[in-house]
This record gives sequence, structure tokens and C-alpha cells, in this order.
Amino acid sequence: MINPGTTVLLFKILLVCYLLFSVMLVRAGVTEPNPRLEDAFDFMNVLAKKGLHDLKEERWNAYGQFTYISSWKSGFPASYTNLNGSINSLLPGSERSFTGTATLYLGLKTWHGGEIYYVPEMISMRPLSDLKGLGGAIQNFELQKGGTETPIFYQSRLFFKQTFGFGGERIQLTSDPMQLGTTVDSRRLVVRFGNFSVIDFFDKNSYSGDLRRQFLNMAFMTYAAFDFAADARGYTWGGVAEYFHDDWTFRFGHVATAIDPNQIPLDMRVFKYYGQQVEVERRHLLNGYPGAVRILAYRNHENMGKFSDAIAAFRFDPNKNATTCTGFNYGSGNAGAPDLCWARNPNDKMGIGINIEQQVLDGVGLFFRGMYSDGKTEVYSYTSTDRSISLGALVNGFRWGRDGDLLGIGFAAGWISGQHAKYLNMGGVDGFIGDGRIKARAEDVVDIFYSVNVLSSLWVTADYQHITNPGFNADRGPVNIYGLRVHAEF
Repeated sequence: MINPGTTVLLFKILLVCYLLFSVMLVRAGVTEPNPRLEDAFDFMNVLAKKGLHDLKEERWNAYGQFTYISSWKSGFPASYTNLNGSINSLLPGSERSFTGTATLYLGLKTWHGGEIYYVPEMISMRPLSDLKGLGGAIQNFELQKGGTETPIFYQSRLFFKQTFGFGGERIQLTSDPMQLGTTVDSRRLVVRFGNFSVIDFFDKNSYSGDLRRQFLNMAFMTYAAFDFAADARGYTWGGVAEYFHDDWTFRFGHVATAIDPNQIPLDMRVFKYYGQQVEVERRHLLNGYPGAVRILAYRNHENMGKFSDAIAAFRFDPNKNATTCTGFNYGSGNAGAPDLCWARNPNDKMGIGINIEQQVLDGVGLFFRGMYSDGKTEVYSYTSTDRSISLGALVNGFRWGRDGDLLGIGFAAGWISGQHAKYLNMGGVDGFIGDGRIKARAEDVVDIFYSVNVLSSLWVTADYQHITNPGFNADRGPVNIYGLRVHAEF
């Protein structure tokens, strides 16, 4: 195992390697001698300026990012921790956590309307309390179930995209990661097949979603109650279709689920077990400023346990408890508690949410998300939250003479269902929470950050989070978490 210092070293090596790459471009005559340091991070634009690349009609593109996040949790009050052998409490002492990620985005045009994208990624991480004890307000969105301090390299995405035009206005799509610069019809059908994340295409929001540039807390990445089908890293295989009709977009996705909750292997029997989502989006102008409203519904059909079934199995036979199941379980040592492993059967999980974004002034945007999931079954791929809201504001620093800076303030709250709370109060655990008992309340987080644009594509962010009722439990907390993020793009 390596320590956080080694991860910082790896981060520095990536930065140095890129700067060396920029020097190689100078020597090759691709950039001007003595280039500005910020130009080193703008590889595609540098090529375009030299006439070596057409950003408006790309045959290929390449982008990358690396991000290091360090978090420190202060000690907090707790009436009990891991009661009676339960194992999923956030530890009340002070702790440090980190993540380091590096991603390469490659895009290639195959034929008219056809594109292929490949995205390898690396992560090294140490979570707070082994990633236990926070239901939806997990302080660092980069954290993954099962990650280690030893860097892990993996394929995050590999998918094919085909666009079919049906007329309307011609729209220029900007060159970006996972988007070749090109011109398309405002009325078009886009289909994708392969390996990706559901939230690459669903539940997008200009002010709350790109957490490498915006908020750090996972409650602001998507709906906390959106248990979108994925492996433990957040990725899956399947298909997504989008139909754009001027200011409207309709999306549908059908993807594979994990074999076991929050684990890496996927069940590729995608017509037996699957995740489905449908979304309708309407873009508009309000007082001349852009905004959008999105409605998303999802349905997962997975081999998962109902809280009521786990409770009933335990009451009928106390030997069916958290310590006796030989199938997949979370390893609780509480022999007097029910366990979801005794209740897993093909079940459905459903939810519906609304996502609103609106620019209100130059450089000022507001957002709101809210989702209601049925709360009958265990968390399978995302967080333990059954109902969630998040809202806040993002302000561009040009208002005080710092064009590249960002200031954000957000509030998020999550709730669990009555059956979920009853299961936890009997000592049960799920993928992330279970203190052995619970006084059920909303888990809230206030997330405030300021991001300084050091260079054109390099940001340093200071972040503060105040979390109340960690794990939806009013007997514990509040918790203060302080974060520092360094993020670069090229």
C-alpha cells in the first residue's frame, strides 16, 4: 500500500509530464517559443491555431484531467458508534481522506455521424471511515466503493455514438471531452452503445454536476436518491437514445446492473436484470437568460432485498440474522439484527425527480433538484438516500475581477423511508449506513467553496461542509469537513 504522500507525488509527476509534453510541442514547432504556461493546458486550441486541427469539424480529439482532493474531518459527538457489532458508523474521531484521479478522453470520427470514445482512468483513494456512515452527503464525489490507496487503472468508458439528422437549424457543438466538435441538426436522433456512466447523459445541470470544477459533496453530483444502475465505480454497459427537437430533448436508457450491490462485476443478462431511465428536457430563456427543466423517472429490476422482507425473515426465524448468511452480505457482527441477504429476490425500485437550472444574472446561476424514490429496497449502486433535494447558487468571479474563479453555496437534504429506518433501528446495515440503532432524521449538508483559477486550466479550491445527522441519525453529529482540491485540464 502507498500513502497519501505518494499519491501527491504521482499527481506532481502527471503535471510535470504534461509540461514536458508542452516543451516538446515547442521544439516541434507546434507552439510559439516561450509559450505562456496556460497555453500548455490547451492542446487542442494550440493545434487549431497552427492550422493542424479543425475544432469545428473534428476527425479526432484528446483531452485529459487530473484532480487531487484532500479532506479533513474534525471529531464530532455521537451517542453510540457501531452498536452491538454493527459496522457502518462514521467514526467520531478526526480523520483524513484523499483521492487522486487522472483521466484521458479520446474521441474518433468513424464516418458521417459516427464516433467512438475511449476513456481510461486511474484512481488512488483513502475514504473516511472506510466509506461508511454517510447516507447521501458523502464529502468527496470521487470516492468509490472498494477503492484503495494503491493506484488502480481501469477503462471507464468505451462507446459508439451515431447521430441521425432530421433538419431544423444547424447547431455547432463545441469540442469537449466525449464530444467531437461538429455541426448537427437541431432535430436529430443520437444513439450510444457501450460502456459509460448513466449520468454522462442523464440529469445534467450547468451549475451542479461537474464536481471537478464545482461542489465537492456527492449530494450535488446528481439526485442523491437516484440509484442509477452501475458498478462500484459508477459505470455500466448498455444503450442510450436521445431525440432532440429544437428546445426539447427526450432520453431513454437501458443498462446493466451489478451482480451484487455496490460491487464491480456487472450482470450482462440485460433483459433479466437492468436499469431503465427516461428523461424529458425543455430548454428556455427567462428574461433573456438561459435555463432548463428536466423530469427523470427510473426503474431498476435487480436481485435486491426489501427491508420489510428482511425484517419478516428475522422475526420468523432469528437464526436468519446478520451473522449467518453465507451469500453476499456486508459482514455485520450484529447477531440480533436482520440482514438484507436473507431477502434478496428479483424486485423493482422506482423513482421520479425534477431538475431545474436558471441563469438569473450575468455570471450567476441557480439550481434545484428533487427526487422521490419508493424506499422499499436496498441501495444497489449509488447512495442510501430514498428521497432527496439539493439547491444552491454558482457565481462567476468576473463580478469582482476574477473571470476564471467560481464561488458556490449549496444545501442538500436526504431522507430514508419508514421501512428503511425500521430496518436500521433493529441493527440492520446496508451498503453505507447502519449504526446499530437510529433516531431517523434528514441528513443535511451545507457545502461552500471558492475555486481560484491559477492558470487557464488549473484551479485550486477551498471547501467547507457542515453535515447534520450523518447516516440519517440525529443521535450523531454534526460533522465539519474541510477540503482542498487541485484540478487541471488539458
